[in-house]
Amino acid sequence: VQLQASGGGLVQAGDSLRLSCTSSKRPFSGYAIAWFRQLPGKEREFVAAIARGGDITDYADSVKGRFTISRYNAGNTVALQMNSLKPEDTAIYYCAAQQVYSTHIYYRTSDYANWGQGTEVTVSS
Repeated sequence: VQLQASGGGLVQAGDSLRLSCTSSKRPFSGYAIAWFRQLPGKEREFVAAIARGGDITDYADSVKGRFTISRYNAGNTVALQMNSLKPEDTAIYYCAAQQVYSTHIYYRTSDYANWGQGTEVTVSS
């Protein structure tokens, strides 16, 4: 499945952005979806995930209460709503998908076989 991530940009601290991840395979509902982020020279880190079916979500502690992951557009798109952005949220954000048969949340990059190209988020102080 091919993924397309979009919605990144340059914003100020405290602003909001909404990232979107769309799939070449419709519907997305049989897939677990996650967002990861990466800074140059650093490991890609887990940000948020939504389980198959869309009823279960989880977040990294650093973004809990500020970011929301959700499915919409009849399940064909997964969004990451990012509020109260901080300079430390600056990174390239990647969406990832994996066809699964459970409603577990998957946290590791190795859990996902399908990746989007990344969208850059820059938060200025």
